[in-house]
Amino acid sequence: MRIVLDAMGGDAGVRVNVQGALDALREYPDMRLTLVGREEDMRGHLQAITAGGGNEPALDRLTLLHAPDVIGMHEAPVMAVRRKPHSSIVEGLMLVKNGEADAFVSAGSTGAVLAGGMFRVGRIEGVERPALAALFPMRTRKSLILDIGANTDCKPEWLAQFALMGSIYMRRTQGIENPQVALVNIGMEEEKGNETVKRAYQLLKEQPGINFIGNAEARDLPEGVADVLVCDGFVGNVILKFMEGTVHTIFKIVKDGLKSTNRGKVGGLIAKPTFKRIAAGLDASEVGGTPFLGVDGVVIKAHGNSNARAIFSAIRQARLMVENRVVSIIKDGIIQ
Repeated sequence: MRIVLDAMGGDAGVRVNVQGALDALREYPDMRLTLVGREEDMRGHLQAITAGGGNEPALDRLTLLHAPDVIGMHEAPVMAVRRKPHSSIVEGLMLVKNGEADAFVSAGSTGAVLAGGMFRVGRIEGVERPALAALFPMRTRKSLILDIGANTDCKPEWLAQFALMGSIYMRRTQGIENPQVALVNIGMEEEKGNETVKRAYQLLKEQPGINFIGNAEARDLPEGVADVLVCDGFVGNVILKFMEGTVHTIFKIVKDGLKSTNRGKVGGLIAKPTFKRIAAGLDASEVGGTPFLGVDGVVIKAHGNSNARAIFSAIRQARLMVENRVVSIIKDGIIQ
């Protein structure tokens, strides 16, 4: 298996990408990995991490590909992809496009990864719009939310395709035989919502290959009402960031409350293992990244603030998609 990692992406710099790449190579002996970026930077961090790399078997399966340009987080994505063909993002995506790699992972500019995925790798034939999908730990299960930002305005037909692609992803990578699909809406009733959502509801009712259970209200999402939650990118992005912020705030409130009294401090010590277990279940670094579903190749966008563990997890996620032929099965599902 051949994975490409953008070494220049993310807030933490090259080091966490190099460390995550090495961790993945040590975990998966059948993997070959290409780090793409400025060679001097990559090599320097590689030597520092491996203390010269003298007896590191994983290095035999690691390739460094020099890409002199970097797309910044604040550059206009489409123009940057066009003007910087030798950037780490574009060079990495082109390896996937040309069949020289099985998957691409980046913690860099979301817009540039999406634009590069669309215009360099290309869409699967029949897919109207690829969608960015996020796997989020709810109370009773993990739910895949899509779209979370690639398409802020959607047609009903796009939402129906998101449901199909999300179902295939959950079935193939999470082992859920018949994933439940819900449409995010302002009410449970079929007639609720704007015209786009109401029309999407009718399409989803009639669509083969998905287990559509109806509408889902925002207050029910944290319970884990469905395996796949379908919405436009504007709504999905708001949901994702609100839930991330809410979880962080609740933990702070509980921690501050427990520290405010001696009894609370004792209770906190007793409950500490439980809090650690809950926090681990909500740890974004274990999910790693979000797949860009609908492009003709495996593309994973890792979070901008990824640490080495998150990069490792994003590589693992890319590996799962390749192993389970998610792209090929989406192709078959769209053609049908």
